[in-house]
Amino acid sequence: MDFLKDLWGFLNKRKKFWLLPIIIVLLLFGVLIVLTSGTAIAPFIYTIF
Repeated sequence: MDFLKDLWGFLNKRKKFWLLPIIIVLLLFGVLIVLTSGTAIAPFIYTIF
């Protein structure tokens, strides 16, 4: 939680709000890979990358 506060403080102070969509997409891809790593969907997910 402390990391998120620091990240938000950085983005807010430096006015780097354009980084938010990039961070969100990277987090979603990470969650997708972790959740599908042990399933039958995994070979199809890895072909995206």
